[in-house]
Amino acid sequence: MRNIGDRDLQKTSTYIVPCFLLVELVIMAGTVLLAYYFEYTDTFPVHVQGFFCFDKTFSKPYPGPEDDSKAPPVLVYSLVTAIPTVTILIGEVTTFFVKAEGAQEKTIVTADCCYFNPLLRRIVRFLGVYSFGLFATTIFANAGQVVTGNQTPHFLSACRPNYTVLGCQSPMQYITERRACTGNPYLVASARKSFPSKDAALSIYSAVYTVMYVTLVFRTKGTRLTKPTLCLTLLSLAVLVGVVRVTEYRNHWGDILAGYLTGGAIAAFLVTCVINNFQQTASALPPLAPQRPQPPHGMPLSTLPRVESPLEKLSCPQVPRLPYTEIT
Repeated sequence: MRNIGDRDLQKTSTYIVPCFLLVELVIMAGTVLLAYYFEYTDTFPVHVQGFFCFDKTFSKPYPGPEDDSKAPPVLVYSLVTAIPTVTILIGEVTTFFVKAEGAQEKTIVTADCCYFNPLLRRIVRFLGVYSFGLFATTIFANAGQVVTGNQTPHFLSACRPNYTVLGCQSPMQYITERRACTGNPYLVASARKSFPSKDAALSIYSAVYTVMYVTLVFRTKGTRLTKPTLCLTLLSLAVLVGVVRVTEYRNHWGDILAGYLTGGAIAAFLVTCVINNFQQTASALPPLAPQRPQPPHGMPLSTLPRVESPLEKLSCPQVPRLPYTEIT
């Protein structure tokens, strides 16, 4: 039988689930669609930048398709999806069953069609925010690539310009013609999307989000070495992705650093400002300390008599008075 305290911690609402479906899911669907249009359609054309003749900065050899990379997109996307999901699931289930009875979050949200217990609510909240940030990072990275149109280090190898037709006589000559490239149009368009690096942004976003979760949620005494090891491993994997992109001539160092800044900033913003550092909600916190007792009704504090304690007299030594003599 539920007592009064548990009944107070249960929230019954008929509009919380429709609000979630009509607001959060609509925002998530719009984010996914926008990321899809940036990634797989020509709705947003890439800005075409010119180049100098025989520019050695963009004359690196073509590294091959993205699937032939040592860090292919399939592997990167799988890791940035699986590692945070598994970490959050293990952390929430472990924390829910290890915590003491009084420290567990007991707020229950119910509606006409659904019932959310604390464990399910926290998992859905953390993974939902992470998924939103994942697509938001993709949108920011793709938008930067489309707007800037910066070339990759192997741009001229994919472009294959005909310097004779273009009349290149000096390395200082700048080519601005849109039809200067004779290579595969798909490879040329991909070679114009370098800044910022999307793989670097996604990898550092996943690493920072997971590292902050591990640091802020896992507070047991036996994790003094486990937490730093896990956090450094995740950050090292994110850095390794950027190093591979540079060594394979797929991105410049500036592209990698911009991707790290983008993904890290989005992860830090979502953790600190949206989900409150993975802490419990205000309704699930323990009650405040009891207030001081109030005086009896109708009797102000000024009318209460003051009782002097005998110890108060003993604590202060009495100074004897000197006799008063009149000086003539």
